Order: sequence, then C-alpha cells, then structure tokens
Amino acid sequence: MNNHQKKNNIYFVGAGGIGMAALVRWFLSRGCAVAGYDRTPTALTGALIKEGADIVFDENPELIPEHMRNPDTTLVVYTPAVPESHAGLKWFRDGGFEVVKRAAVLGRITRELDGLCFAGTHGKTTTSSMAAHLLHQSGIGCNAFLGGVLRNYGTNLLLSDKSHIAVIEADEYDRSFHQLTPHVAVITATDPDHLDIYGTEDAYLESFARFTELIRPDGTLIVHEGLKLKPRPAEGVRVLTYSRDKGDFHAAGIRCGNGRIIFDLVTPDRTVTGIELGVPVDVNIDNAIAATAGVIVACGGQISDEDIRKAHASFLGAKRRFEFWLREEGAQGRVIIDDYAHHPDELTASIRSVKALYPDRKLTVAFQPHLYSRTRDFAPEFARALSMADEVILLDIYPAREQPIPGVTSGIIFDAIECPQKMLIATKDLTDTVKKRKFEILLTAGAGDIDRQLPAIVEAVSK
Repeated sequence: MNNHQKKNNIYFVGAGGIGMAALVRWFLSRGCAVAGYDRTPTALTGALIKEGADIVFDENPELIPEHMRNPDTTLVVYTPAVPESHAGLKWFRDGGFEVVKRAAVLGRITRELDGLCFAGTHGKTTTSSMAAHLLHQSGIGCNAFLGGVLRNYGTNLLLSDKSHIAVIEADEYDRSFHQLTPHVAVITATDPDHLDIYGTEDAYLESFARFTELIRPDGTLIVHEGLKLKPRPAEGVRVLTYSRDKGDFHAAGIRCGNGRIIFDLVTPDRTVTGIELGVPVDVNIDNAIAATAGVIVACGGQISDEDIRKAHASFLGAKRRFEFWLREEGAQGRVIIDDYAHHPDELTASIRSVKALYPDRKLTVAFQPHLYSRTRDFAPEFARALSMADEVILLDIYPAREQPIPGVTSGIIFDAIECPQKMLIATKDLTDTVKKRKFEILLTAGAGDIDRQLPAIVEAVSK
C-alpha cells in the first residue's frame, strides 16, 4: 500500500460504479493518469470521460492503454462486483501488477486523513452526504467519497486542500469496511443484509463488531440506540449513542406539517434549535442526527449552530434518495418520487415517509427487486412492505452481479402481497403501464435500473 504514491497510472476495473467513480475523480484531481473499464456506458461514465478518464466498455486486454501496461508504474483498482473471470483483470494479475480492491484505497486515505466513516445497513449514503454538506457549507471543508451523487454539487466527490477530514461511506458488502481505519465511525443500522456473503445474521453482526475494533484508539464510535450490535472498540475509544428520541444526541420538539419538518438537536454540550430539513421526510430526522453528531465530533465542536441550521435547510439530498421527479401544483397534483430502497426495512421507511407526506392520496409503488439472493432471503418482508401501498407494480429481478437461482422470481414476492391492486410486469413495460394508469402519487424504488425509465415516464405523464 505504501507504494501507491509511486504509481501515477491508475486503472479501474468497474470504473462506472458510484463508489469507484469518486476514486477516479480523486486520482484525476491529484494529477494521475486514469483509465479503466466498465460494462456499459452511463451518464456517469460519460462525465468521467469528459473529466479526463480513458474508459472502455470491452474487457479485451488489448484495449488497455500502452502507458497502463507497466506494473512498476500502474496500480489496478477493482470492485468486488467484477467477476474473477474478467479478461482484463486476469491479464493484470498474470502480469504481476499490484491489484487492490477499492476499499483498500479508501483505507489508505483514512490513514492519511481523519476518516469520518458512516456504516450501516441503510442510511449510509444520506448521512455521509449530509455530513459532507455540513462540513463544506460551514467552511471547515472535507474530502468526501460518497455512494451517491450529491444534488447540491452534481458529484459524489468533494475536495479540500485544507481539511484533515475525509468523509467515507463504509460499505459492509464483501467486508470492504474492514480495510478502513476510522477516526470517527457512525453506525446507523445493523439489520441483516448481504446474506449471500455472510450467511447468517450473527456473521453479519460480527462483521460490524470487527469494524468497531478498527477505530483509532484516540477516536470515537457513534452508534444508534437499540441495535443488536455488541461493539468492541479498542481501549481509549469514546462511545456515544444517538437516536430520534434518546441517547447522547437526540431530537426534541419535532414539528411536522405543511411539508416541513423542524426539530431541536440535543447534544452532550449544547442544544441546536430550529433545524429544518431540506428533504422533509421522517427518516431524515434520524439521518440528520447521525450526520450532525459525526460532524460535531470530527471537528471538535468547531461548527456553529447557525452553520448547522443553514446546511440542513439547503441540503437537497443525493440522487435516488427520496428524489422528487414531478410535483404538480395543487392539492390533486400528481407526484413522482424515486428512492434507492432495496432492503425491506428501507422500503418500509420509504413508503411510510410518502404516506406521511400525502396521507389522503392514493400511493402506487413500482418496485424492482435487486439480486436473486436478496429476493430469496427477504421475500416475505418485501411483500409486507409493499402491502402498505394502495397499488403495487412489481418488476423483474435486477440480477446485478448474480446468476439466476432456480425458483426465485419476483413472483414469490408478488403472491404474498396483500393490497387492493397489484400487477407483475416486465421491466421494459413500466413506462407504458404508468402512462395508462391514473396514479396520484408514484414511488419508484429499487437499486437496479428502474430510474432509467423516469425521464420517459415524466415526459409521458406531463403530456
């Protein structure tokens, strides 16, 4: 790891992943030559190419640029989502190149800077994005590596040449967060997920416990109240708690109404009054508490109450995190919201938030399950969440990195859904289906590619 600085050529296998893209931009900002591969062109890969990265969409090793073919000067970074059989990855391994996972590079950054790392089954992207925005808007600054594109800035990477803080989304998939050395770690949730990797809930919880052992001895762990997790921080690590209604950091005087959420934040040292959420959904009360707690600790309390208020009020959220695509005027105006929710608890929270915002309107949820294994492991829980809607449009499973599992289809969720109206359709038919239906509030959800149809849906509905 120490010879990264000697290698000014960085090749990314899986360059278009949201987490990988932040590192592409990080190395470009440091004057490195950056190239890579991704499976398909996207708006994000197009942006990276414009910013200076040389990205191809064919794994043929012959397409690797000549200047990336020297193992003495080239570092290869890959994502676990890329199969080991990938021809380019195999060529680099056979050639004696240093080949490391994305998480290993993030780990090095946490040892160069003071890592403010957000981990958890859900809430990672929103809390880390909020924290980055708080630090940036306050003038303290940070280097932020995020799992979603911040709508305030149009990027998932924030840079500062004066700040010692690195905000990092600590991903538990493939135990990637075990590569990190946090100064401050925030854990938002530990509901079991990624059971294709962990096998059991106990193994999943053990992975988070191991993560807490990696916090620097002079650091801090901030953990949500009520988790099953049993942390094992090193001696000297301070442990603080938070939640909506109790803990070292908690909310008081929550005021909801007229599309606004305002609350006071109680901390160990002070109470910050009148925080208004820029994205006023119920789940963001918890997220805002976690983000603000992390920032207050990471900067030693050197952020003013007014900066905290201004940042939360101006926060627009990350793309695909409760993102409004259509908000027609009037009490009967149609609304389209998109959310990345792909775990049953996330889907439940998202549906509840929409119903709280629009309590007297009909809610249609279009959901695309993500991964065969997750569908198999949580089909009953997904069905219970979707049964909260007035109408469900269920799509095919988005396979991502997986091969089909016999007997596992969206049908095993569909059959257990209990709501007045439901339908099971092919993903390609979503736009036409929505056009023909008289929806009031539409929530599209899932971690696959359902969002790619939103421009066409909005255009069709607007006509």
